[in-house]
Amino acid sequence: MRYSDELLEEIRTQNDIVDVISQYVVLKRSGRNYFGLCPFHNEKSPSFSVSPDKQIFHCFGCGVGGNVFHFISKVENVNFVESVQILAERAGINLPTLGSYEDEKVAKLKAKVYDVNQFAAEFYHQNLYKPTSKHGQEYIKKRKLDNNTLKSFMIGFSGEFDELYRALRKQGFEDEEILASGLVNKSREGMYIDRYRHRIMFPIQDVRNRVIAFGGRVLDDSKPKYINSPENIVYSKGRNLFGLNVAKKNNPGIMKRLLIVEGYMDAISLFQRGITNVVASLGTALTDAQGRLLRKSTEQVILGYDADGAGQAAIIRGMEILRSMGCDIRVLQISGAKDPDEFVIKYGPDRFRKCMDDAISVVEYKVKNLKKDLNLENTSDKIKFLNAIAKILSEVDNSMEREVYVEKISKGYNISKEAIYAEINKRLYSNNSANPKVLEARPNIARPKQEEKIDEFSARREQMLIYLLINYPKESFTRIKNVVNLEDIKSEKNRNIISILYTKLTTNENVENILNWFEDNEVINYITGILAYDFELTDIEKGIEDIENVYKKNALVKRRDEIINKLNDSTLAKDEALELGKELNDIIINLAKIK
Repeated sequence: MRYSDELLEEIRTQNDIVDVISQYVVLKRSGRNYFGLCPFHNEKSPSFSVSPDKQIFHCFGCGVGGNVFHFISKVENVNFVESVQILAERAGINLPTLGSYEDEKVAKLKAKVYDVNQFAAEFYHQNLYKPTSKHGQEYIKKRKLDNNTLKSFMIGFSGEFDELYRALRKQGFEDEEILASGLVNKSREGMYIDRYRHRIMFPIQDVRNRVIAFGGRVLDDSKPKYINSPENIVYSKGRNLFGLNVAKKNNPGIMKRLLIVEGYMDAISLFQRGITNVVASLGTALTDAQGRLLRKSTEQVILGYDADGAGQAAIIRGMEILRSMGCDIRVLQISGAKDPDEFVIKYGPDRFRKCMDDAISVVEYKVKNLKKDLNLENTSDKIKFLNAIAKILSEVDNSMEREVYVEKISKGYNISKEAIYAEINKRLYSNNSANPKVLEARPNIARPKQEEKIDEFSARREQMLIYLLINYPKESFTRIKNVVNLEDIKSEKNRNIISILYTKLTTNENVENILNWFEDNEVINYITGILAYDFELTDIEKGIEDIENVYKKNALVKRRDEIINKLNDSTLAKDEALELGKELNDIIINLAKIK
């Protein structure tokens, strides 16, 4: 089962592809299209194209493409049905109940695991208030967490040996569903044991408020300090951020700024003290997927990792990921505490907000780090410092921003702006020599790939045929179908696509839905490559006429050669030879008429 074409079309039209993709990728207009850095492969020059006219995207670097459903499916790592649900929710469209698009068994298991997680989160939360959870309550009291915070994050406490397992079984969940959640382990002896015992529990929720995983903190100094859910059917830690659902609830819409910290308690402690625009990475290393979540949720990202080596390394990693996505990045600067949690408890929320206001830019952070290891009174170190500064500034894309920093460094270190610009330009020239593409320039558009061993002209003609049928069906369909038989198409891939187009257009189906007619990503990428390619058609009528003439000519030439072969047969009857001769004469006349 699937959603109707009418409903899919309504959802698609209510989600402009430029608006949707702009939440993940910085797009710049170039002609009729928009270009940006592809979110699906690493690149320094933009080859990712978005067409507002055709409502498609296509990367001329890696070849990936599709419509708004395919983009969400790829960028959020969800299936097609889930991408439809996300976009329907974004547009405020209610969806009818629908059977599974993916394997029914997997879909049902996934739904059950969400239910198991939700039950477990509520079970742990209620357990925290029981008399048997005294140690957990003492920890909560020590951290001064109030009921609003406990409820907002569904903080709980895990109990004895198999308490959760028994409660889940009593609730009616099967062993397969419970084990798939990662909340319970099965021993070699066949015993079912709760993964979390005597720990403060932090449910991890996605942006749709579904419980997808858990983190459990020990109450003493035993190791490991934290146990986290293993990745499973509903959870991938690199694709989520702890507390993002809470931050969104308390700061509706696109947030002006969002602070990212390392740990659960950093985020929770800040929330408790009124800093609600905060999330935590699930591990210190920020991933591309988490970067995209931040990119679409806020105008500015403040990196607030710990002051230790791992935290500072995470800042550098986070900078590179977020910079490649065009994010406005700042780095939190605190002193007198090892992490944001300790700072806000020690100095209070007002002083912490001031630190957020004063968070420094990426360039300022890199300059600050450079100065730590160099003695600027030493001439050699000063030269090293200024060379490093030139390298940093050469990576700043915005020329006005770069000028501000050049002015500041020139005054601060008593060196001429001309000298700094000379070093910057030297690096820019060197970079562009190795890679002549410039950020603002439109990339060279690669032709859609053609797997079959056919000549280039035939490949291009067949792709133009597909282009015309999709973009100009009223003008081209009847005329093309009358002269182009499927057996005339040399490429099997093109033949299959044209066959579907013929069938759908015969029944007057909306050809704008063409990408929804295919499930093979390779075919979807191929079609969007054709749609995104510039065929330089200034006259559609002339383009269709050229296609007609080519295939008419090919058919006449084929028939001419067949007749000539028959006329060379000495056993051919005289009457048949006369008829074939007349037909041959007509073919020669018609061939002469075709331009």
